[in-house]
Amino acid sequence: MSSRTLTEQLAEVLQQHGWMLATAESCTGGMIASHCTDLSGSSNWFERGFVTYSNEAKHEMLGVKSSLIAEQGAVSEAVAQVMALGAMRHSRAQVTLAVTGVAGPNGGSVEKPVGTVWFAWATPSDAGPTLGAETAWVKTEVMHFPGDRAAVREATVQHALKTLLNLLQQH
Repeated sequence: MSSRTLTEQLAEVLQQHGWMLATAESCTGGMIASHCTDLSGSSNWFERGFVTYSNEAKHEMLGVKSSLIAEQGAVSEAVAQVMALGAMRHSRAQVTLAVTGVAGPNGGSVEKPVGTVWFAWATPSDAGPTLGAETAWVKTEVMHFPGDRAAVREATVQHALKTLLNLLQQH
């Protein structure tokens, strides 16, 4: 399925719920937000995007502690989760997604080779009507995508949108 089709379906589901989306992106550098805002009328369901490429930006804009990055690395489950929750805390969105990864061709390691991407999606909890980071449900996942930098980034966009769509359709 194309990114445009995924985004159109995501827009429909978000609008059905009356929810707004915010993105927190590192390795994709705003590509997910760009796909969202390519659609006319996206201001009805897309609230904002955080491009937090540097560790300092993750800390300053999303509240990711420098100590967490030092302990776990910027490309980690814990950092992706805090990015998603930070995007929720620092926006008016009810739904967020975060990506942090190694797009390459440099920067990989034995533990985190090029193509490693951590994802986090935060959606409203079923616990009650109050929305916000304190009542969010977060799903995390790691993926390893093959290919060059462009392929890893596009696969990241596709996976982020497709998984969020699936999560929201289950709500």
